[in-house]
Amino acid sequence: MLKAIGFAAAATLFASSAYAQATKPNDAQIAHIAYTADNLDIAAAKQALAKSKDKGVRDFAQEMVRDHTAVNDQALALVKKLGVTPQDNATSQALSKDAAAKLKTYAALSSAAFDKAYVANEVAYHKTVNGALANTLIPNAQNAELKALLQTGHKLFTEHQTHAEHLAHGQH
Repeated sequence: MLKAIGFAAAATLFASSAYAQATKPNDAQIAHIAYTADNLDIAAAKQALAKSKDKGVRDFAQEMVRDHTAVNDQALALVKKLGVTPQDNATSQALSKDAAAKLKTYAALSSAAFDKAYVANEVAYHKTVNGALANTLIPNAQNAELKALLQTGHKLFTEHQTHAEHLAHGQH
């Protein structure tokens, strides 16, 4: 049950990114999707900081807050510079809806069960976000600066995925 819930956000992003790929998102939609994905991971990390007692999980969650906030700050500066207004879209809406349900479900878990579910979700979420970046968002970005920011994010989020995988292998 926990694994199914843990992978729900990733499945939603995968399905939504497949939809986005079919409809070729524009730069304003891409910016909104990337910003939304970062914000959702920040919210999950803040929940982990509030619930977890595990040092490894807490350190990882602090890294997620720090890194995703930094990327979003760069994204906000870029859209302001370019005069682009991020455009809400079906992918962003699906991600937000799924994340709200996930946070509610995870809130009811004990600390140890939460840790396991959080880490499993972080592995799946980063794997899927990285796939969406590589296969949909970066290829469809028209602005060179947006594309470069997405590529930088992809490199960082690949490191996050590896960190989450190592953390998951250390848990029972």
